[in-house]
Amino acid sequence: MSNDTPTEYVRTHREELVALTLDLLAIETSNPPGDTREIVAKIEQFLDPLPVEVERFAVDPAKPNLLVRLPGGSDHTLLYNGHLDTVPFDADAWSHDPLGERVDEHVYGRGATDMKGAVASMLFAIQAFAATDTEPPVDLQFAFVSDEEVGGDAGLPALLDAGELDADACVIGEPTCEEGRHSVTIADRGSIWLTLDASGEGAHGSRPILGVNAIDRLYDAVGTMRERFGTQRLEIDADVAPIVEESVEYYAPSMGEAAARELFWYPSINLGVLEGGDAINTVPQSAQAEVDVRLTAGVHTPDVLAEIRECVADCEGITIADVSWSVGTAEVPASPLVEAVASTAEEATGDHVFRRSATGGGDAKKLRNAGIPTVEFALGTDTVHAPGEYVPVDVLVDNAVVYAQLPTRWQSQLG
Repeated sequence: MSNDTPTEYVRTHREELVALTLDLLAIETSNPPGDTREIVAKIEQFLDPLPVEVERFAVDPAKPNLLVRLPGGSDHTLLYNGHLDTVPFDADAWSHDPLGERVDEHVYGRGATDMKGAVASMLFAIQAFAATDTEPPVDLQFAFVSDEEVGGDAGLPALLDAGELDADACVIGEPTCEEGRHSVTIADRGSIWLTLDASGEGAHGSRPILGVNAIDRLYDAVGTMRERFGTQRLEIDADVAPIVEESVEYYAPSMGEAAARELFWYPSINLGVLEGGDAINTVPQSAQAEVDVRLTAGVHTPDVLAEIRECVADCEGITIADVSWSVGTAEVPASPLVEAVASTAEEATGDHVFRRSATGGGDAKKLRNAGIPTVEFALGTDTVHAPGEYVPVDVLVDNAVVYAQLPTRWQSQLG
């Protein structure tokens, strides 16, 4: 056993952390198909000599999840969550090996920053506790899941449905930092996904005046939505407003302050799919569109949906064929979990850590809706999903340091 603290152990064994990261990157887990059997076996092999409880859980045999528990000194439980699947990659677009390559102090590979690098840092934090014979002050649970990149049901939703996650708080290792700007994500946005049907009257393309163009009707309806509804400033709950302001400040350098302010204070409306028509020389008599509306946390989505329904009802020939929606969720900025993660990250980086909202939604929303306070945090790079995705070695180390220090800081925040 080492006489080091877990933090000291991480810093003095950084090469082992790099090797572990490269081992995870070498296993392809592109989703689709999202097969995680080999990487789960590799993690089981890594954990085998350590004093932890390990359990596989799968509803899809090709997409197992791994649950790990490290007992601690109190009955509070801190959950760490990370996904093992990645988005696909085109190897020809890469100048480094997409299945892992180290060049000086950078580690390249699909998943290096999203998020096999963070998973490796979590695993190494477990090893640091074991190697230094340190009992964490709280129980630690780790959920390494499949199927996240496509929003599938075989990963985190399956664990939640089966009641496998019993935690008082959770940190997800999604990358939340860019070069020069660090953050912890403490909120997400709500969504309304609409499928709109348009009906018209067919005619020959040489005599369009005799028909009614369904695509024109559909496009006009989306324009009406943007004009009437998209220009309305959102009524955001007062307790979420500070998160919005931090979010604007965080995103302003990359997208401009005006765009960042509009993104969070107004609905965003995106026409993602538009289909209709049979031939260039005919007037289409039917068409369909899929529209993505996003709303900042602190906005009651059903109220907004009611307004959208009224708007669509005023558009001739347009009906809502299908709709799904979610409400944005948020943590209190001064909560024990947020304070613990932000303060620990600030110490590790020496920089300010913004407490911000994500622009979309994901597993954090699922966990919050299941009653588990959740934030996302990992240092990383802005190469997520891009060719040449990479993570600096120092970032791997700092993430492992934060994850190792977090249980003590969180317990102290709980009082």
